[in-house]
Amino acid sequence: MPQISLTGISKTFRISQRPKGHWGVLKGALIRETKIVKALNNINFNIMEGELVGYIGPNGAGKSTTIKIMSGILTPDEGTCTILNQIPWKNRVAHVSRIGVVFGQRSQLWWDLPVNDTFSLLKDIYRINQTDYRNRLTELAEILKITGFLDTPVRQLSLGQRMRCEIAASLLHKPDILFLDEPTIGLDAVSKLALRDFLKKENKKNGVTMILTTHDMDDIESLCSRVMVIGRGELLYDGKLDTLKNRYAPLRRIRATLYESIDKFHMENVENIIVDGHVCTVLFDPQKIPAPAMVERLSKKLPLKDISIMEKDIDEIIASMYEVMHL
Repeated sequence: MPQISLTGISKTFRISQRPKGHWGVLKGALIRETKIVKALNNINFNIMEGELVGYIGPNGAGKSTTIKIMSGILTPDEGTCTILNQIPWKNRVAHVSRIGVVFGQRSQLWWDLPVNDTFSLLKDIYRINQTDYRNRLTELAEILKITGFLDTPVRQLSLGQRMRCEIAASLLHKPDILFLDEPTIGLDAVSKLALRDFLKKENKKNGVTMILTTHDMDDIESLCSRVMVIGRGELLYDGKLDTLKNRYAPLRRIRATLYESIDKFHMENVENIIVDGHVCTVLFDPQKIPAPAMVERLSKKLPLKDISIMEKDIDEIIASMYEVMHL
């Protein structure tokens, strides 16, 4: 039986707009135009216990709206949502006691209080007994490496330190489900790797079901085998990440930086070659020519200084899906 089940979920918002033109400010003080925005349109999916699912799409696609409905913050206009046999917005107190939520651009920590004080308040809110609280905090502090700044006010923490504390705060009460909305936004490479490693361990060790929304495809590739793609409020894809990339982004790019400038370059069995002085970009199909073989061919033909292999980012993949689906 699914832990999370969404059926026919739709949500619209009314947005007030100021009239256009030079007199827009004056007119807007008296008359407001209202625009109806369809944030979600008939969203359907099921997530089983212990899954770690990537939920991806461009800005404004409907990711955060879905997370807010599943966490009980928003009520949909249509459809049903059942999480752990409860309706989030109808059973909010019982619901929030079994979920954790991390919003990368919003904090659940008290800005001027030391981290420990925030955790102590959360202990009382979630009614965690003292022994369980101490054991859990010790475990999380050690794994997330936050012991050294538990007595530091939140406002004095770096972004990476704060995000680790946000993760700890969301897991203090041992939730069954963790919603992660852009948890690595703004983090440096070291902090991202540490956070990804922790999430993988928490998912495997404690069986926490996780839904991750992000624009960072490295997060998705590192953590998720299943991805759901949303665009313009509609669920466009639900399946394996490899299948998605092979279907909508089959080509790879090799960007070669050269010791010497060249005017042109030719190679057989590639899709396209772009030469710009000391930089040569080759577009190829890895199903026809594996990446290692392509690198070897380039090394024999060009004075290589540096080389990188790139895939389409999520926005490009979504654009390809729109084109194929005629959206």
